Amino acid sequence: TSTYVDLYSDELYQLLLRNAKERKDLNKALRKINKDLAVLGYEDKELSTRVLQNLDFARANMKANIYDQAVLEGVATTFPQTEDIIENGKVSGVSATDVQKILNLKHAWEFILDRDVIQSESNYHMLCHIAKLVNEGFFYDGGRIRGIPVQIGGTSYVPPLPVESVVIGQIEEIRSRDKDPIETAIELCMYCMKTQVFKDGNKRASVIFANHYLIAQGMGLLVIPEKDVLEFKKLLVRYYEGEPLELIGAFLKERCWKRF
Repeated sequence: TSTYVDLYSDELYQLLLRNAKERKDLNKALRKINKDLAVLGYEDKELSTRVLQNLDFARANMKANIYDQAVLEGVATTFPQTEDIIENGKVSGVSATDVQKILNLKHAWEFILDRDVIQSESNYHMLCHIAKLVNEGFFYDGGRIRGIPVQIGGTSYVPPLPVESVVIGQIEEIRSRDKDPIETAIELCMYCMKTQVFKDGNKRASVIFANHYLIAQGMGLLVIPEKDVLEFKKLLVRYYEGEPLELIGAFLKERCWKRF
């Protein structure tokens, strides 16, 4: 029952009629939109309880994850400084470059933790958008596939120029294999790092991309903790130079997989 705190008037009556008609028209338009989306194959799927819990788990750990990723990239900030940058966008005593890297990591994590984004496929286009966010302010189009040669410090490995169709196919092949989600996430992460798909930010983009896949499966997080960064870098160089994936994969599964 509704109660109108006003005297009845013809104007009020006409307003109620208009509102009723507008509501009817809007409902009709929404039904048409939903029908059109269904034809296009769009489904508004409900996320499972496990995935929703994983999203909460990731949000609760986001500052720590960003700090660990910043350490991996050689960003010279303490955890309180990193936290201050995430919350306020700036902090004294930290270079503008390091602040930008941390803010970009924040934006990339926020992107993958969106409820609609987590329902999207962990494909090449997702990887490119993550890389674009990670490289914002450093490259004009940081999400575009690399078209120039690069060298990786500390290793003799020189990654060949990536071919877009090959990268797309390889990501799809990795995802289609019958493996545990954590193993698929690790393989996606390591493939993208070694391929050096982009001009820069490959480790950052690869880790967040792997987490997009892992969270969508409700299987936790994959982040290299600060205390394990040096060992990870040594194993990464060995992987680049020909060691099998199993070696660094076992390390990541044992030391870098956060479960809940």
